[in-house]
Amino acid sequence: MRKILKIMLISISTIITVMVVFLATVYFVNLISNEREKGKIEDYGQKVMVDGKQMNVLIQGDGKETIVLLPGYGTASPVLDFKPLVKELSPYYRVVVIEPFGYGLSDDTDKVRTSQNYVDEIHECLQKLNIKKYTLMGHSISGIYGLEYVNQYEKEVQAFVGIDSSVPKQETDELPVSSLQLLNQSGLYRLLLKVNPDQLVMPKVDDQTKAQIKMLTFRNFLDESQGSEADNFRNNFKNAQRLHFPKKLSVVFYLADQTEKETPSWKPMHEDLLKNVDHGKVVTFKGGHYLHHTRSKEIAADFKGFLSKIEINR
Repeated sequence: MRKILKIMLISISTIITVMVVFLATVYFVNLISNEREKGKIEDYGQKVMVDGKQMNVLIQGDGKETIVLLPGYGTASPVLDFKPLVKELSPYYRVVVIEPFGYGLSDDTDKVRTSQNYVDEIHECLQKLNIKKYTLMGHSISGIYGLEYVNQYEKEVQAFVGIDSSVPKQETDELPVSSLQLLNQSGLYRLLLKVNPDQLVMPKVDDQTKAQIKMLTFRNFLDESQGSEADNFRNNFKNAQRLHFPKKLSVVFYLADQTEKETPSWKPMHEDLLKNVDHGKVVTFKGGHYLHHTRSKEIAADFKGFLSKIEINR
């Protein structure tokens, strides 16, 4: 019996030692990788001082009309994520991609991520850029922030375009923020992506751009801004339920058929938001949630027709 117990203790000790060595190795590899990648992340866009911090913005194209692009939650680099859509829109419009605090190359912030704070910061950024009239085009969670935005700055916003955008009455899940942050800090998140790189959703871009997105993912993953944003999901969605799109604002929603299959109420909830507006429509494209990765040409083509009708009706 003593011999068996001794063997068991040795086995348990060996297993614990192996696990400790494994976790320590993963941790230090991640630490070293993060330091190395700091010097490899390439700069793009321009910096705008907003609320005492630097917000990164890319402006491309010199068309008469301006489109402001806002990202979905957790997007590592909005500028690189929107690259296919910017390519399709910039020959005809001035396209402005804003990277909110905690995203892309923008500074992080400890300011609570309420919709109001988010809207205030985006508006200040546009004011600093002297952009007074524009179409707001947002993906996913930007549907909530956009709804708040257009109600406060109706006279500035020419139209709102939602790319499979969130709606106030959809179900919202709570993210285990602390656990996910620990996963990243421990290096296990980097290891998981190494084992299964397809977990990282990216547009069809060149390998160099993919590498940049990957490095920015590790840098920004659930930083202070994104952690606070996740903690405020429910309150922001709940507060948005009091809002409607202004009657004279033109609105178009581009929805993904895969999302509609997963959530049967997806299209009806968007149609419900259009009941109050004079000029609004819903268009469904085949594809997943990231339509701007796969349907940029179709979105740009339909938007051109949509915007031309707005100009005719002015």
